[in-house]
Amino acid sequence: MKVLLIKDVYKLGHAGDIKRVADGYGRNYLIPQRMAVLATPGAQRMAEGIRTKANARRSVLNEEMAAVAESLKGLTISFSSKAGDTGKLYGSITTEMIADAIKEKTGQLIDRHQIITQSIRVIGEHIAKIHLTVDLTPEVKVIVYREGEAEPGTEGEKPKATRKKASKKEAAGEQPAAAVDEDQEAGPVSKAAVDETVTDHEELPPGDTPEGVEKGE
Repeated sequence: MKVLLIKDVYKLGHAGDIKRVADGYGRNYLIPQRMAVLATPGAQRMAEGIRTKANARRSVLNEEMAAVAESLKGLTISFSSKAGDTGKLYGSITTEMIADAIKEKTGQLIDRHQIITQSIRVIGEHIAKIHLTVDLTPEVKVIVYREGEAEPGTEGEKPKATRKKASKKEAAGEQPAAAVDEDQEAGPVSKAAVDETVTDHEELPPGDTPEGVEKGE
């Protein structure tokens, strides 16, 4: 059937357009929701007027929503969730959860009905489109990871810091350990040698002795 759109319809067209759609889609959704009317000859004569008014409204709305679209562009939100061995979630990430996460991260209030995405039921990366206007649909990246595991993008940082810390301790402990071994093998140490050792440590800058390293850690 042919219909005349009297409102912008996402992925179908703008107000004033004449479109051919499935009978069920037209009769059961578009027409009852007052998004379209049958494209009769009389209705088609009104198409240009509808199109002109809709273009003016759309221009204003696009300007109002431009800042919101910019704040959502490139946004990434993450969820931790329980999942089985295959990565299938024990539940799903809903559009309401996504809307709440967007509000928490950006302060923008997004209705869950504006969020367009496939059902999120597995671990991994997903894309959600935010339908602000027919022309503005920024994409948000949704990352789902297993509960109890590090959030993707952060797991590589902590181990690196841990290795660096361990390396400092090892470096701080190497020299004293060698000195103890040498003392044990050399036998009794003279008072002059002890005085010389103490003097050497006092000349080091603060923090270079093993004690200084431990305090710095």
